Amino acid sequence: MPADHPGGTPVPGQAYGSHGGEHQVTLRTPAELADALPYLLGYRPEDSIVLVALHDKDGRGRFGGRARLGIPAHEDDWPSAARQLAHGLVKGSERRGARPQSMVAFLCQEPEKGRTGREVMERLRPLAQRLRVECGSLDVVVVEALCISEGRYWSYCCDNSVCCSPEGAPMGLPGTSVLAAAAAYAGIQVRGTLKELRTRLQPWEIAAALDQETALDTASMALVPRILDEAGRAEVADETLELARMMLDRLAGAEPVSGTLLADLRDDELIGHEEAARLILGLQDRSTRDRAAEWMEGDEAALALRLWRTLARRCVGPYGEHAAAPLTLAGWVAWSTGDELEAREALAMALGADPDYLFACLLHQACNEGLEPESIRRCLRAERAERAERAGRGRARAEAPEVADRAEGLPAGEAGSVIEAAGGARATGSAATEAQVVDAEAGAGASETEEVPSRAHSVPSSGTAHLRRRRRPRSAGASHRRTPTGLPRPAGAADAVTRPGRAASRNGGRPGTARVDGTRARGSHEAVLPSRDTGQEGTRPDRSTEGEE
Repeated sequence: MPADHPGGTPVPGQAYGSHGGEHQVTLRTPAELADALPYLLGYRPEDSIVLVALHDKDGRGRFGGRARLGIPAHEDDWPSAARQLAHGLVKGSERRGARPQSMVAFLCQEPEKGRTGREVMERLRPLAQRLRVECGSLDVVVVEALCISEGRYWSYCCDNSVCCSPEGAPMGLPGTSVLAAAAAYAGIQVRGTLKELRTRLQPWEIAAALDQETALDTASMALVPRILDEAGRAEVADETLELARMMLDRLAGAEPVSGTLLADLRDDELIGHEEAARLILGLQDRSTRDRAAEWMEGDEAALALRLWRTLARRCVGPYGEHAAAPLTLAGWVAWSTGDELEAREALAMALGADPDYLFACLLHQACNEGLEPESIRRCLRAERAERAERAGRGRARAEAPEVADRAEGLPAGEAGSVIEAAGGARATGSAATEAQVVDAEAGAGASETEEVPSRAHSVPSSGTAHLRRRRRPRSAGASHRRTPTGLPRPAGAADAVTRPGRAASRNGGRPGTARVDGTRARGSHEAVLPSRDTGQEGTRPDRSTEGEE
C-alpha cells in the first residue's frame, strides 16, 4: 500500500541508469502508481488485468515481474482468469528465483457509450476481490488494487475519501510526473496501445484487398506446382529470397516519414500486389522462411521487420492463415532486436492464424519465459556459414574438380584453406576475395556447431536436412549438432520434420482444405498453399497471459 495510506510503505520504481549512477523514483500515492503503469509495461493497456510483483528490499518494495490478461467479457470467467494470472506470475517469479512478497493490481477499461467510469469500477469490483483472494491463497498480499477508467482512478483497498474519492481522482497529464521525467532521461519510450500495435500487423480491410487476393490466387496457380516438385522447390526458394532482397533494397531507399501510420502506408505503396503474393507463398516453405530469418541483426533487421509487417497486412481473405510465416518472422526480428512487446504480439497473432505453427510456438514460449535469443542467432549464423561453405566448394568443383575432391570430407577450416590455396594461382579480383570469405565464415561456423538445433526444431528447416542427405559423410572428427541451450521443446516436437510423401495426421486448416506433405491444398481452381509446419509438429503454449520479468 502506498505510504500515504495507514501502514503503507513507499514503493521505489525501477532504477534508471544515468551518467551519475543509479537513480530511483519512489512512488507514494495511488496517483503515482496509476501514472507508472504505462512505464512498467511499455504501452498503455486497454481492457486489461495487470499484476505487478513487488520484492521487499530493506523494507521498501521494488517492482518485479509483470503479467497482463484481457478482461473476460463474461463474469463467469473472472475467477479462472484471476487464478491463471496470479499463479502464472508467482510461479514464473519462483522459477527465476525471486518470489514476490506483495502485488499491485490494476484493472483498466473504458466505459461503453452512455456509461461512466464509476460504473465500470463498480462492475469490476468482484474481479478485484477475486484477484486479492487468489494472490492471498499463494501467501502474496495485494497491497493496492486500482481501477483506471475515463481518465480517473479508484482504489479498491482504500476507503479514505480524502485521498480516494468515491467519484475517483483525476490522473495527471501524461508526461508530467516525476517518473515520466526519469523515463525520458533514461531513454524509455511508452508505445501506444496494443490495439494500435496489432493494427500494423492485421490484414487489409480496404478496397485494395480484393486486388491482393486476386494476385495471391494467380501466383498460387504458378508457384504451387513448382513448390511441390523437389527441383522446382529449390528454384522457388532462390527466387523468393532474391525478390525479398530486392524489396529490402527498395525499402532502404525510401524517403523517411514521421509516424507509424504514414510509414506503413509508404511501405505498402513500395511493394506491388504480385510481388507481395510471390513472397507470401514462397515463405510458406520452411527452408525458405528459415533463410529469411537470418536477416535479424544490424541495419537489415529494421528493413526486414518493415517487410514482414507489410506482407502480414497482405494476407487477406482466405489467405489469413498464411500470415503465420511473415508474422513469425516479424516476431523473431523484433525479439532479436530487443522489442519484446511487438515480438509477443506478433507471435501471438501468428499462432492465432495457425495454432500449430511450431516456429511461432517455440519463439512465443521462449520470449514469454524471458530467455535470450542469442542461442537461435548462433544457429542461424552457423547455417549461413555452412551454406557459404557449400557454395564455395561448388564453385571450386566447377573450376578445379581435383581440388574439390581433396577438400571433400575435411573440416570446414581446412577445406576452405585447400580451396583457397589451390584457387589462389588462378583466381583474381573478386574470385579470390570470395574464397577468403568462405574460409572465414566456415571457420566461424565450426566453432559454434554445438549450438545448432537438432532436426526436431524448426531451425534449421527440413529443407536443409534434405540437402544434407546428399552430402558425403564428414570425417570422424567433424562436430555434431546439438539442440541450443535455453530453447524450450514442446511436446510433439520430435515429429517436426515432415518427410516427403508423408501426410499430416490432422487438417488444422480452413474447411475444405487438406494437408499433404506439409502443404495446404485448396479447391481445384484455387491455389495449393504450402506450409511446412503441420499439426504434428507440437502444441502451442498458453498464449493468453503476457508477462515479462
